[in-house]
Amino acid sequence: QVQLVESGGGLVQPGGSLRLSCAASGRFFSITSMGWYRQAPGKQREFVATIFGGNSTNYADSVKGRFTISRDNAKNTVYLQMNSLKPEDTAVYYCNAYIRITTVQTYWGQGTQVTVSS
Repeated sequence: QVQLVESGGGLVQPGGSLRLSCAASGRFFSITSMGWYRQAPGKQREFVATIFGGNSTNYADSVKGRFTISRDNAKNTVYLQMNSLKPEDTAVYYCNAYIRITTVQTYWGQGTQVTVSS
C-alpha cells in the first residue's frame, strides 16, 4: 500500500518561510511526478507546484518566485520551500504523486496546515 506522509506545516508571520516535506512509502515501481496542492477554507483545492522525473517544474502564477519545489529521488521525497509567505497562502497543503505499481495512479497525502498570520 502506497502512503504519502507530509510534514513541516505550522504558523508563520507574513514574510516568513516554511519548508514542507512529503515522503512516499510502500511498494511501487516508480514515481512519475510529485507535487503540491492547497485548499483554503471555503475554496476549492488548487494547484501549487509539481516536479517531474527529469526535474522539470511547473508553478502556479500566485507562487512563482516565492516557492521552490525539489525532489530527492533516493528518498522518494518532495519538498516545497515557501518564502515571502502571505496571509493568502494560508491553507491545508496536500502532497500529490503519480505512482506506478502496475499502472500509474494518483495518490494524496493527508494534508498539513499552513497558517500565515501576525
